[in-house]
Amino acid sequence: MGMTKPALLPLLIAPILTLALPTHAAEPTPASAKDKPTEPAKMSKEDLKTKLTPMQYKVACEGGTEPPFRNAYWDNKEPGLYVDVISGEPLFTSVHKFDSGTGWPSFTQTLKKEAIVEKKDASHGMVRVEVRSAKSDAHLGHVFDDGPRDAGGLRYCINSASLKFIPVAKLKESGYGEFVALFEKKGGDPAKEPKK
Repeated sequence: MGMTKPALLPLLIAPILTLALPTHAAEPTPASAKDKPTEPAKMSKEDLKTKLTPMQYKVACEGGTEPPFRNAYWDNKEPGLYVDVISGEPLFTSVHKFDSGTGWPSFTQTLKKEAIVEKKDASHGMVRVEVRSAKSDAHLGHVFDDGPRDAGGLRYCINSASLKFIPVAKLKESGYGEFVALFEKKGGDPAKEPKK
């Protein structure tokens, strides 16, 4: 019994399709720069959940607040740099850290003003000024005007979960060598906390 022309068509096309298909999938095509999450603010929720702990995600990405006195850096007195937990952008330094008695890390100023974005926050029945990382848009905490007067009067009340601490001894190897000079000032150790 002979085959009709329409019945032969799949038999003729199958070998051509087989030649056109890749023979191995072991070498993935490199993603283009636009496909990669190069900017932390453009990372997907799934990427951020993989990168961060649940508390870091709750605070930095959902605007939560960690418990006072039960967080990584509230009483850290070691000299070093505090960077954005998502982007690694330098935000604060131990030189400007002080004990505010609140149970959260507190700083009198930012390392670079342009690294922080301030926004009005009218949540929880009060008006406050929220601070966010300019590079990753991570929620950091709030800034208040009840800080030490001799240091400008500001208190940046920041969640440890939004930060990563880089000790002075590891600044160079971590890619922050340009900031070592902040801790080598004449006249003693600038990283000591100012008196309350």
